[in-house]
Amino acid sequence: MKKVIYIVLVLLVLGAIGFTLANNKKEMATAAAVASQTSKAIPVVLTTPKTGAIDRAFSVNGTFEPIQSLSLMSETQGQVIKLNKRKGEAVKAGEVLVQVENDVLRANVITAQANYEKSKKDLARFENLASGDAITQRQLEDVKLGFQNAEANLIMARQRLEKSRIVAPISGIINESYIEIGSFLNPGTKLFDIVNVDKLKLNAKVSEREVMLIQNGSQAKVSPNVMTDKTFEGIITAIGANADRSLKYDVEIQVNNTKETALRAGMYGSAFFEIADTRQALLLEREAIATSLQNPKVFVIKEGKAYMKDVTIGAVANNKVEITSGLAEGEQVVLSGQINLREGTAVSVMK
Repeated sequence: MKKVIYIVLVLLVLGAIGFTLANNKKEMATAAAVASQTSKAIPVVLTTPKTGAIDRAFSVNGTFEPIQSLSLMSETQGQVIKLNKRKGEAVKAGEVLVQVENDVLRANVITAQANYEKSKKDLARFENLASGDAITQRQLEDVKLGFQNAEANLIMARQRLEKSRIVAPISGIINESYIEIGSFLNPGTKLFDIVNVDKLKLNAKVSEREVMLIQNGSQAKVSPNVMTDKTFEGIITAIGANADRSLKYDVEIQVNNTKETALRAGMYGSAFFEIADTRQALLLEREAIATSLQNPKVFVIKEGKAYMKDVTIGAVANNKVEITSGLAEGEQVVLSGQINLREGTAVSVMK
C-alpha cells in the first residue's frame, strides 16, 4: 500500500513540474513574439505642419561673365607693320590696334580717285552736249554708267584702305592676342579677344517656382565666393523664356565693376533675392516630403503605423513648403526615416 502511495506522489510531483514548465514556455513564447513585433517597428522622427508667414527669399549660384566679349577678326589682307596693344592692356572703342601694310591700297585709292575725277568731267561735258542734241541719249547713259562705276570703285578703294587700320569695336581689355608684328593677315584671321568688364553679369539658373517670383529689373544682393564679406547691388537684365531639361531658367544679374571692387570674369558668386510676402500659410519642412515636389506625398502616423498621403504644395521657401491641401495643422508627419517605410509599417517615435 505504501508503495502505491509513493508512486502516486511521484506522479503528482512530476505532473506539477511538467505543468509549470509548459506554462513558462508559453509565457516565454508570448514575450518573444512581443519583442519580435517591437523590434520590427521602424524608428522615425516626427514633425507637424504649422501656420506661419512665408519666407520666399532664395539664393542661387552662378559665374561672373563680362558684359561684352568678342573675338576681333581681320577684314583685310597684308602684313602687320604696327601693333599698338598687347594682351592685358585696356582699349577704347575706335582706338587703332593694328596697322597693316597698305602701300598698294593707297595706290589703288589714288588711281580710283583719278578715274572718278575724269568720269565726273566726262559726264559734265556729255550733259552739255546732250542739251544741244549733239549726242544720243544712249551715249549719255553710257557715260553716266561709267561715272557711277568710277564712284563705286573709289568708295570700295577707300574702304579697303580704311580696313588696313584695325580699330577696337568696343572698350575693354585685350584678354588674348593672336598676332605679332610681321604676321600676315587674311580676311577671317583671328586678332584679339576683347572683354568689357566695366560691368559683369552673374549667369545663374532658377527653378520654375523661383522664376515666377522675379522679373527684369528685380534687385538682388550679389556676393563673389572669394569675398563673402562683400555684397554688391545687382539687377536682373535677362530671364530665359524656355527652361532647360532640368526645368531651370537662365538668369543674368548685372553688377557694376570698379577698380575698388576688382571683380573678375570667371569668378563664382551667389545672388540673394529677398521676396516680400507676409501672408500666413500652413508650412511643413521640405524634407518631410517623401517623394518629389512634382508629385508630393508624406507619411502620416495613425495608431503607431505609417500611411502615405497625397498633399498639394503651393510656395516653396528655403527649407519650408506651403501645404495647400492634404494635411491639417498639428497632424503627425514623418520628418526622417521615410526611406524604410511602407504602407502600414509600424513605427517607433524617436525623441
